[in-house]
Amino acid sequence: MGIKMRIIVCVKQVPDTNEVKIDPVKGTLIRAGVPCILNPDDANALEAALKIKDEIPSTTIAVLTMGLPQAQIMLKECLSMGADEAYLLSDRAFGGADTCATSTTLAYGIKKIGQADIIFTGRQAIDGDTAQVGPQTAQRLNIPFVTYVQDIKLKDDCIQVRRQMEDGYEVLEVQMPCLLTAVKELNEPRYMSIYNIMSIEEKPITVWNHEDIELDPDNCGLKASPTQVLRSFTPSSKGKGEMLYGTAQESAKTLIAKMNEKHML
Repeated sequence: MGIKMRIIVCVKQVPDTNEVKIDPVKGTLIRAGVPCILNPDDANALEAALKIKDEIPSTTIAVLTMGLPQAQIMLKECLSMGADEAYLLSDRAFGGADTCATSTTLAYGIKKIGQADIIFTGRQAIDGDTAQVGPQTAQRLNIPFVTYVQDIKLKDDCIQVRRQMEDGYEVLEVQMPCLLTAVKELNEPRYMSIYNIMSIEEKPITVWNHEDIELDPDNCGLKASPTQVLRSFTPSSKGKGEMLYGTAQESAKTLIAKMNEKHML
């Protein structure tokens, strides 16, 4: 491994899902007055990059996002956490993108930034939960990728990762350049530092449109999105649950009796 590394972290500004409400008539998200935050899994991805920089100080970290101009607020937060550079892909042509078109745009942005040893993304965004953008971006860049990464070890000629599974984990080795998607178990994101906040003006945010990254408008945004969301809705609430009290044996006996009554056993 060289003494200097180049890392790109793909991040996204998302509405705080604790504040999101659904219009019962239109079936759409009510975004008015809803605060936007750095996607939680992306914060873990950025922290993974920062930990590598702690280990190899000559490492440079660039954060990249696609979104509206207001996403610069989130990018400044990333710079205040320790990222070195920030790039915003913002253009009306990018609007209405699904995961397919988003990953295409991000891939073009990554190529514009330049070669990276590692590309980090979060596992998924809390406003979509598809977990597709990271792998699709790697596919468009024609590089290997590992999803659901919960541990990382740098080796001389590769990266060893522990990949989270439903019933355990698997250990894999992947060659660089590669893309890794981070889960929350990977680390605890650090806070913004006073030093980085004070020096934020020394780290300007670069804004690119489709022409800057040489992307045909027909290959991004709504025009290049084979999937579209028809509507969003809040599932109807279920009936109130019944609490069982007593010892484990008593509760189990009561539960079995009630399930027999309902012919569930």
